Amino acid sequence: MNKKLQIAGAIFGLTAVIIGAFGAHGLEKVLDASDIATFETGVKYQMYHALLLLLVSLFALSEKTKKTVLILLVTGVIFFSGSIYGLATNELTGFDFTTIALITPLGGALLIISWIVLLVQFIKGSNNG
Repeated sequence: MNKKLQIAGAIFGLTAVIIGAFGAHGLEKVLDASDIATFETGVKYQMYHALLLLLVSLFALSEKTKKTVLILLVTGVIFFSGSIYGLATNELTGFDFTTIALITPLGGALLIISWIVLLVQFIKGSNNG
C-alpha cells in the first residue's frame, strides 16, 4: 500500500508542477486574472494532497486506513482539482464544465473526509500508546 501511496503522490506532484507551469505560461494570455486564480487553486490543492499521499505512506497506520485514504484522496483530487481546471478554462473548450460543477464540492468533501479519517486514526493511536 505504501508504494501505491508514493506513486499516486509522485504522479499528482509531477502533474501539479506541469499543470501549474502550463497555467502560468500558457494560459495567462488567454484567461482573465480571476480564471488564472481559480486554476491556481486547483494546482495548490493537488500539490497539497500529493504531499499528503507521500506522508501517509510513512505513517504507522493500518493497511485498511491507508487504502481508504488513498481512494478518498485520489478521487477527491481528480474531482476537485480536475473540475476546477475545467471550470477555469471553460471558455477555451467545447464542453460546458458548468454542467458538472457539482463535482467540485463532492471532490472537496472527499478531501475533507480523508483528513477526518486521518484525525480519527491519530486520536485512536495516541490513546493506545
